[in-house]
Amino acid sequence: MNIKLGLIGYPLSHSFSKGYFTEKFKKENISHHQYDIYPIEKIEYVENLFQHEQLSGLNVTIPYKETVIPFLDKLDETAKEIGAVNTIKIENGEKIGFNTDCYGFEMSFKPLLKPHHHKALVLGTGGASKAVVYVLKKLGIEFQYVSRTPSSGQWSYKDISIQTLQEYTIIINTTPLGMYPNIETLPPLPYYGIHAGHYLYDLVYNPATTAFLNEGILKGATVKNGLDMLYFQAEKAWDIWDTVKK
Repeated sequence: MNIKLGLIGYPLSHSFSKGYFTEKFKKENISHHQYDIYPIEKIEYVENLFQHEQLSGLNVTIPYKETVIPFLDKLDETAKEIGAVNTIKIENGEKIGFNTDCYGFEMSFKPLLKPHHHKALVLGTGGASKAVVYVLKKLGIEFQYVSRTPSSGQWSYKDISIQTLQEYTIIINTTPLGMYPNIETLPPLPYYGIHAGHYLYDLVYNPATTAFLNEGILKGATVKNGLDMLYFQAEKAWDIWDTVKK
């Protein structure tokens, strides 16, 4: 009997996870496992997926990292604190939510931090941004959310000035801006205020160098895309599914 794993989100025009796990199963001789993508138009459709007896785990991507929570039986402590889920384990009919984005982000983000990196602008307020903020708090880095439609305590892009960028030397893009195929898009920031002391991190990994990261490269800033984060979070998800390995 095949053990089914997969990814839910919408749209899913491309999937890192399917290629990653399919290759992993082949390379590591992991038999009777299958990883598929499930582009569901509404989160309610996840209930149909949960009826599959062979389904043992799911990854969750945009836009369902928060809205999937009511369909789960419980959350682990980290996912509960973050308020977003990107990994689901199904065991004995119980659906448990985890967050491995925070682990993936921390492992890929920390090595490039420098002593003067004290404050971060977090672009976007979706599920991925919550995992990022969880890590920033853990590392003692002050942060400020920036959004096109800011809520109380959040900033609008119009609030970002050159002076702001002198103070906030970490900029983290958690939005899909710049993702293939819309590779020319980027967050609306005063990029002329970026300098070599900045650290630009983009959760987007396709293309490898987004328009956002390219602005940093032109100014000599430290830049990092989200590919390593994906590798780390995928392996963490596999560890969580460990008890269903056969």
